Amino acid sequence: MSETTPADEAPAIKTEVDGRIGRILLNRPRTLNALDLSMVQQLQETLENWRDEPAIHAVVVQGAGRAFCAGGDVKRVRTLVLAGAIDEAQTFFAEEYLLNATIAAFPKPYVALIDGICMGGGLGISVHGSYRIVTEQAVLAMPETSIGLAPDIGASFFLPRLPGALGVYLGLTGERVTGADAVHLGLATHFVPSADLASLSEELALDGVAVLATHAIAPPPFTWAADRAAINRCFSAETVEEIMQRLAAEGAPWAIRARDVMASASPSSLAWSLGLLQRGSRRDLPACLEAEMNLVAQIITLPDFQEGVRAMIVDKDRKPNWQPAHIDEVDDDVIDDLLAEEE
Repeated sequence: MSETTPADEAPAIKTEVDGRIGRILLNRPRTLNALDLSMVQQLQETLENWRDEPAIHAVVVQGAGRAFCAGGDVKRVRTLVLAGAIDEAQTFFAEEYLLNATIAAFPKPYVALIDGICMGGGLGISVHGSYRIVTEQAVLAMPETSIGLAPDIGASFFLPRLPGALGVYLGLTGERVTGADAVHLGLATHFVPSADLASLSEELALDGVAVLATHAIAPPPFTWAADRAAINRCFSAETVEEIMQRLAAEGAPWAIRARDVMASASPSSLAWSLGLLQRGSRRDLPACLEAEMNLVAQIITLPDFQEGVRAMIVDKDRKPNWQPAHIDEVDDDVIDDLLAEEE
């Protein structure tokens, strides 16, 4: 199965059966393998075709170039919304979340080899799988609050289940996580040096997932270890305002940085994201994905999403004009109404 493209254009998704495994290569390196609707649909179809294929014992997913997957193509989503094609924009998220659920329930080993950037939707096609292999070059993040969105792709399920309040910290700040720290957090399962990844990939085709144990090494120490208790203390607060107050009182370099990042993010996005994560701690994955769909379907039509994508991805001036501009101006009733649609 491959995407139909002009002769001089490489397919966005490449698939092949190699020995015991089915290989999937995300092949849009110029866009850091950002997912569009066609790619999501092809991934879904591929997994459905391979689910009951006896010759395929496992699936291995990789990204071409310097990224695994930088996320969903939100620039395209914004263009659709501005053109009035809201249904098409919402379809992207609906099918992306269906893919996330398919990966989580896939009956065969699903192995993501992450050797570079993995953000947003990239976590959606890796974290839900059986094995997530990271290298020293891996960088993971959920930066949705910087573009007026919300932690989606099942993040309202897996972030609250990270140790303590570390998932809330990641979800509100978009803090980047190294490959080693991803293992300590539980976002990844194995740490393999980048130089050894090609050999691992080849051996997976010969001997299956048993070879993971022979290639994985102990990751470097958790870089957040010294700040972990303070992060938990700050991000266990019930409201965004209280989190900001605790960060100000903390005063450590990491806290100052976190507060500055949150101060530059969409205030409304911080509010609905915290609410989504708090509710997600009490839901299973299907319910989390449904809640995310209901929320995202609304917020992609709101000004902050349009402005966030413009400032961070389209114009790249990094000067979004949020509405409202400050967290104390966010109308709690508006946020409650948005989140109530999930119930």
